[in-house]
Amino acid sequence: MTTTREPTEQHPHARHQLDRVVIRFAGDSGDGMQLTGDRFTASSALFGNDLSTFPDFPAEIRAPAGTLAGVSAFQVQIADYDILTPGDTPHVLVAMNPAALKANLGVLEKGATLVVNVDAFDERSLAKAGYASNPLSDGSLSGFTVYEVPMTSLTQQVCKEAGVKPRDAERSKNFFALGLLSWLYTRPVEPTIEWIATRFADKPLIAEANRRAYLAGLHFGETAELFEATYEVRPAHFPPGEYTQVTGNQALAWGLIAASRLSGLPLFLGSYPITPASDILHELSRRKEFGVRTFQAEDEIAGIGSAIGAAFGGALGVTTTSGPGVDLKSEALGLAVNLELPLVLVDIQRGGPSTGLPTKAEQADLLHAMYGRHGEAPLPIVAAKTPSHCFEAAIEAVRIAVKYRTPVILLSDGYLANGAEPWRLPDVDALQPIDPGFASAPNHVDEDGTPVFWPYARDPETLARPWAPPGVPGLEHRIGGLEKADGSGNVSYDPHNHERMVRLRAAKVAGIARDVAPVEVDDETGDAELLVLGWGSTYGSIVAGVRRARARGQRVASAHLVHMHPFPPNLKEVLDRYRVVLVPEMNLGQLSRLVRAEFLVDARSLTKVQGVPFRAGEIESAILSALGGDA
Repeated sequence: MTTTREPTEQHPHARHQLDRVVIRFAGDSGDGMQLTGDRFTASSALFGNDLSTFPDFPAEIRAPAGTLAGVSAFQVQIADYDILTPGDTPHVLVAMNPAALKANLGVLEKGATLVVNVDAFDERSLAKAGYASNPLSDGSLSGFTVYEVPMTSLTQQVCKEAGVKPRDAERSKNFFALGLLSWLYTRPVEPTIEWIATRFADKPLIAEANRRAYLAGLHFGETAELFEATYEVRPAHFPPGEYTQVTGNQALAWGLIAASRLSGLPLFLGSYPITPASDILHELSRRKEFGVRTFQAEDEIAGIGSAIGAAFGGALGVTTTSGPGVDLKSEALGLAVNLELPLVLVDIQRGGPSTGLPTKAEQADLLHAMYGRHGEAPLPIVAAKTPSHCFEAAIEAVRIAVKYRTPVILLSDGYLANGAEPWRLPDVDALQPIDPGFASAPNHVDEDGTPVFWPYARDPETLARPWAPPGVPGLEHRIGGLEKADGSGNVSYDPHNHERMVRLRAAKVAGIARDVAPVEVDDETGDAELLVLGWGSTYGSIVAGVRRARARGQRVASAHLVHMHPFPPNLKEVLDRYRVVLVPEMNLGQLSRLVRAEFLVDARSLTKVQGVPFRAGEIESAILSALGGDA
């Protein structure tokens, strides 16, 4: 950190230059912390910083106020250089009440800054949070820099003149916190003022309360003589292009729309709301200008059933869910495997089993995606690695589904779904088209010389069967869940035919490996001893952890899988080059198990099932331990 401006009479606060800062907003689930973090993130994106976010909220819609179970938090890292994670430990914690302080104090390092809403530290709130004494006065926070700010009372005071009811005024205190942190870290003001006016245009008193609270926070920072300095994180250097801030669920929804346009297929989503996948349904339901049709089904089974029906009718059938929904969709997913129709099942993974941790992230559905169906029912699996990569992953899942006439499972998780980052908008003209290749004429000659359509005749290269939507003269056919005769598609109970069909479906999926990009390896020196192999949302933590280990002089390589089944064609050759293979996963070692079984590699698991992503420091420590260094 360097001081770029000394205090003057006109500017009494010194301005310090930072290369990055990690801020965590925390409060009761009704305190608007997600909104506060989102607006701070949005202004930072407009300012030009690189950023990464981690929303962390309770499962209950309205958990008991003031309790640890009801704490909602939003962490964001902003930087003037390329970053990959929301940061290991916050530099600043904004705590709106005692429960928020207690729930998050453990993630802070000594020396961190605490900005607390001192109005909330009354005896009743302290007791609900489990404090025997007030931490603001008992010396327990002596290792931190603490700023006590009366956010609630100041917000009520500035809103009273606008005629706002006391309860509504109190609810605006999150904007006071936003204004104060915006002043402290030199965020642009006008975008937030404009957003408040637009967002609450139909509620003018609420808009005025939020505007006054936001400005009061700004002015408090400037005039209270509480802070000695302000801070600035300058814009990062991005490649030229047009950028937007995007969450994983937004990017995934847009990727499905793009795939629909690239293939010329109308997009149909059959879905039942479930955390953390519901935002995809919400986003697609607003995109009717692209011909998107959304159906909020009565249950998970109806959701996938309608998507299969849409695929039979010649549409791009998609269904979205999370782990519990995949359980319920499994039988119908087996039907889609048997029918050999294009279908995309999006699984936004969350903590399980059962209801588990519905708002927390986990990567525990990989083996479920691989094997969670009765019978021999293999299908391709694609995994997104960052919020913005969800766009590309969605297009790739659709490409494989359409080309090979198969259901595809697309894996994301709650961390990617809700996390945000800057995304350079792609050149849509450069995106490769997806040819649905509909059948247009009979493809077989019957014994009497009559041209007929065989729904299970196969392309010799892909082994995909023809796709013939109903209503095309001469292509009439029947499909269903019973086993089909090879070629004709007639119901068949012949044991040898069944084995042939099982092997054909498996060979079709296995052959997709020839049509996916080889796995790329980041090996700076070419002689690394250890390979960190990851998949899904561990990408950012792995790359950041590898960078730290390299800075210590360690020879480390990394590779990240997008195609989970079948694996990329060069994966065995890559794994064989390294003495140690370390596999970090937010499960108990599912990819490790697959790699060991497939390639007989002694892959070492690094596991975490706490509902929160890996920290870069955890990856770094595991690397050093595996190489015999000081962890």
